[in-house]
Amino acid sequence: MYVKTPITDQDIAKMRAGEIVYFSGVIYTGRDAAHKRLVESLDRHEKLPIDFKGQVIYYVGPTPAKPGRPIGSCGPTSSYRMDAYSTRLMKEGLKVMIGKGDRSDAFVQDMIVEKGVYLQAVGGAGALLSRKVISSEVVLYHDLGAEAIYRLEVKDFPAIVTYDIYGGNLIIDEVKKYQIKPLED
Repeated sequence: MYVKTPITDQDIAKMRAGEIVYFSGVIYTGRDAAHKRLVESLDRHEKLPIDFKGQVIYYVGPTPAKPGRPIGSCGPTSSYRMDAYSTRLMKEGLKVMIGKGDRSDAFVQDMIVEKGVYLQAVGGAGALLSRKVISSEVVLYHDLGAEAIYRLEVKDFPAIVTYDIYGGNLIIDEVKKYQIKPLED
């Protein structure tokens, strides 16, 4: 599925667990330090410096760009660290998050309620993913360095839907499909 940002509710409704989505347009980056600051702003009843409605956030701390490139390696970081903050941001309009790894059961339930989706980018492929970035600019929290919020322009940036708004769960679906048994203690 090919999607242009900003994302609409209709786009989100079409995203199903297990489907590959190719994003083109603007996506934002942010990790836990930036998320914490955003939520602290909300706690002070301040308007967020970025309108997240219809936006995509990618959990990444990119490496410095090589000459002639807009960004260095930009592989996903573990997403569970954002669980404490992401529900608040979804209430502000954020509905699409990209990272790697599982999310907590409580957060997955919050995503269903808030009509959000979580996708995973392939970990270990940061150099390849950087080829999908057309431009990169730090737009917020410059002092955080690689953990600042960047505005990326991307073309056909790939990610796989892990949790959808219908309760679809790629991880559980794959376990059932292949009849994988949990490890015994």
